[in-house]
Amino acid sequence: MNRTTLTRVALVVAVVFAVTMALLPKPPHMPIDQFGDKFGHMLAFATMALLAALSFPTARLFRIGERLSFLGAMIEVLQAIPSLHRDCDIYDWIADTLAITVVLLIVWAVRRRRGARLN
Repeated sequence: MNRTTLTRVALVVAVVFAVTMALLPKPPHMPIDQFGDKFGHMLAFATMALLAALSFPTARLFRIGERLSFLGAMIEVLQAIPSLHRDCDIYDWIADTLAITVVLLIVWAVRRRRGARLN
């Protein structure tokens, strides 16, 4: 199995885990809970952004960011369903999008630097 396939599998696992945890009415406690809700959001979306960039090396980073940010927004909309007993919080989506943006900017800088070295 090559690296791209492994990162794509890891991306799918990360997305399924994040969405499941976000939509469970009572998610289990995680060790990162001590750092706060926003930290968990940022860690999840930073991880997914990095895995997505590695999984799709020729994809435009803007598109990856756009789609992951949309995923974060949809999670927040779904958390507004009363039976889930979750909170829909725009600041969670902002934290998601900020983490995605920072990671993809780092990926862009690394790719640009590597491209300059190859020329």
